[in-house]
Amino acid sequence: MTKDKRQLALKEWSQRQISLLKTDEADLDSGLSWQMVSGDASFRRYFRWSQDNGNSWIAVDAPPEYENSRQFVKVAELLESINAPRVLAKDYDQGFMLLSDLGDQLYLPLLKEAQESGNIDLADDLYHRAIDSLETMQEISASSLPDYDEAMLRAEMELFRDWFLGKHLGLELSVVENRLLDTTFEHLIESALAQPQVFVHRDYHSRNIMDCDNTKQPGIIDFQDAVRGPLTYDLLSLLRDCYIQWTPEQVDKWVGYYIKQSPAVLDKEQFRQWFDWMGLQRHIKVAGIFCRLNYRDGKAGYLKDIPLTLTYILQQAEKYPAMSEFHQWLEQKVMPLFEEKQAQLS
Repeated sequence: MTKDKRQLALKEWSQRQISLLKTDEADLDSGLSWQMVSGDASFRRYFRWSQDNGNSWIAVDAPPEYENSRQFVKVAELLESINAPRVLAKDYDQGFMLLSDLGDQLYLPLLKEAQESGNIDLADDLYHRAIDSLETMQEISASSLPDYDEAMLRAEMELFRDWFLGKHLGLELSVVENRLLDTTFEHLIESALAQPQVFVHRDYHSRNIMDCDNTKQPGIIDFQDAVRGPLTYDLLSLLRDCYIQWTPEQVDKWVGYYIKQSPAVLDKEQFRQWFDWMGLQRHIKVAGIFCRLNYRDGKAGYLKDIPLTLTYILQQAEKYPAMSEFHQWLEQKVMPLFEEKQAQLS
């Protein structure tokens, strides 16, 4: 079925579901309007039904051959303690869902506004609320979720070798270079698995967190890939966001807020190394994902986010003696090739 036909089928299906809702909000006499909200890095697409009286719903197109709607619903049911969309109706065979609507005010533009204006109080408020929600989320039992295990951690980092180094830069690695990557990946896997294992959203950043008018709790979306994994993963995703960069001093303050708020007794020095090395794992992975989105899926817009991702990798690798050889190789071999590629693309 084409995208246009799927959209029409979703529109008709979701309108029927709204009419079946046993609430005053489903009063169709108030009028309904339909518009696309967004696609994302996957095959999902989102549409909004709006009423003249201000009520609205989100209709989701998640083609079943590509997307696991059952997992989305399963995770949504786990997230009752935080402000996440509620699943109001679903059709697994068609890959359709109707969700409650959290609005459209993402964190990212608010954070950019705070950064550009120097309004650190606004940034503090947004991040403190996001961290509070994160710690609530981490109290949810993750026993029914997939483990963020050694195989998954390694497979993610292999995207860097295959898609960033190989496909994007055209770099043919020597035996020594492959061994260096293998050793680096092993260090990062060991660090991730040594951490307390908790509920991990897995994409907890400014494009998946919303500021909602009706509650102090931020809205949390795009959670369907949740796993049981390392304690620092979501905090790292939030504070070393691939779409906005803060000074190391400011990030350190927010990490301190997390540690202070945490019910667990955390060794600050150990936690910060876990945090930094989790960042290496995530950003190594993300550099590969951004390239795969470009070459495999035709989504070139993500290439512009690779420079910040590489900056994070270099900064964190430079801090630790165990990463010195990896850092030196990146600086001397990889970054010149990347800058050459950037010049070709500009």
